[in-house]
Amino acid sequence: MGFEFWRFFIAAFIVLFNPIASQRQGADPGYKFLHHATSAPSVSYYDYIVIGGGTAGCPLAATLSEKSFVLLLERGGSPYENPNITFPSGFGRPLADLSHSSPSQRFISEDGVINARARVLGGGSCINAGFYSRASADYIAAAGFDGKLVNESYGWVEKLVAFEPLMEHWQTAVRDGLLEAGVGPDNGYTFDHLIGTKIGGTLFDAEGRRHTAADLLKYADPAKLTVLLHASVHKILFILKEGKSPVANGVVFIDGFGKLHKAYLNGGPKNEIILSAGAIGSPQLLILSGVGPLGQLKAHNITKVLDQPFVGQGMSDNPMNAVFVPSPIPVEISLIQAVGITPFGSYIEAASGEFFVGGWLQDHLTSTSDKVGGIWYSQDAEDINPPDGGGGGGIQGGFVLEKIMGPLSKGYLELKNKNPNDNPSVTFNYFSHPVDVQRCVEGLKVMTSVLESKAFSPFKYRDMNVSLLLDIVASAPINLRAKHPNTTTSLEQFCKDTVMTIWHYHGGCEVGKVVDSDYKVMGVDRLRVIDGSTFSESPGTNPQATVMMLGRYMGVKILRGRSH
Repeated sequence: MGFEFWRFFIAAFIVLFNPIASQRQGADPGYKFLHHATSAPSVSYYDYIVIGGGTAGCPLAATLSEKSFVLLLERGGSPYENPNITFPSGFGRPLADLSHSSPSQRFISEDGVINARARVLGGGSCINAGFYSRASADYIAAAGFDGKLVNESYGWVEKLVAFEPLMEHWQTAVRDGLLEAGVGPDNGYTFDHLIGTKIGGTLFDAEGRRHTAADLLKYADPAKLTVLLHASVHKILFILKEGKSPVANGVVFIDGFGKLHKAYLNGGPKNEIILSAGAIGSPQLLILSGVGPLGQLKAHNITKVLDQPFVGQGMSDNPMNAVFVPSPIPVEISLIQAVGITPFGSYIEAASGEFFVGGWLQDHLTSTSDKVGGIWYSQDAEDINPPDGGGGGGIQGGFVLEKIMGPLSKGYLELKNKNPNDNPSVTFNYFSHPVDVQRCVEGLKVMTSVLESKAFSPFKYRDMNVSLLLDIVASAPINLRAKHPNTTTSLEQFCKDTVMTIWHYHGGCEVGKVVDSDYKVMGVDRLRVIDGSTFSESPGTNPQATVMMLGRYMGVKILRGRSH
């Protein structure tokens, strides 16, 4: 029951159905450089080979193509063929799709939390809630970035993919509730990461159409870029000479028919292979290619290229804890728009909308706990009726959630086998650091204040208190973790027992441990990693803006270095 409940719980969180929008189709840009990998030659040569056409890989490849011949290898398909990616009404369907052609690939961490990794051109920007917000100034400074180039790179991204959201009733109530709860000041609409309450950007334009990192390929020189879809990279190839550092010089990839292809770097010392396969894919592929902890290489009979003990270490996932709030009045479809950025390191957000799941969700919620029935059939308030008139099939409301910054809790990634299409074993060690627990507790207290605010009162049943809402979540099978008797009486235990992902995992190839400040893999020549796996903490309230910025930023820096 846990898997099926999660499927519908997430579907509720992200609002499955909008019958008007679902009839429309996404706009295909008609890229001439986009091909299926089956059309690739057996052997080819490029100046740069970028592995992973995701949130970082697309802007990176587009930038490098300004002056060089670039191959971009993406294991998934095109986002433009899938209306569930293009419109907010479909947010959730890819996450619930377990087929091999799904744009997302489910994985379950060893902590018992159900998660997903992108498998589509554009990466996570195709299957997320679309929230766009920059990293804080402190984060940029600590990373040692060139501030001027950072701002230029963010601006380059924002011209194509970032928009001001249309604020309606639910999101307005959340914003006003945050201000009532003391999360100030009111910073209005801004991409900047500022303490207080703000309205962030969104990937969805005024017509409700999603724009993704794949749209950034519009900047590319079509004569110099080749993008191959359904190209699964199995290994990075190295030149090995005794007494010298290994030199990356090619890749092996498999097309959709299972045929093997090889792509090599053109001659020239500044040509490179760049891993942008994400926080799961990049460390996994490094280890599969012989760059990783010696114990893992031996365990899977992988030829050692470099004993690198930090590959796969430092894995983190920002924990999310959410409360579902059934509403007595209709609510609009909205994904993340308003956010409260607290000074103690918790971010409060919300999503809303009516969803129809054939009565299944209501039946399973009400069977989970006697208290759940109180939402629909309160003995103290005769005017509260089931939202669908008692026949099952519709529940209206939304979610209020909190995510903590960082986090400080760290885990690790290990191979399960040598198949790059299979998920590795990932342990995030949620809430193993006491500061993370405290931040969560403080965030839940702010959530409580928002839910009890005057601004939010129209969206809450009259006799429904926050304790009841917490009980519902605590008793629902939203993850595979063990439950404890004190889950509903201890906020600390509630945080641990009801943790979910907000899909902001990172680490595994951290700067200073696996890559240097130029994102070059230490101990190896002509190989970089440029994606979220290099982060030691997640930037801002949502990392995607910074990941896209990083792709552009590093592409510009690489081209500048090439011209010297």
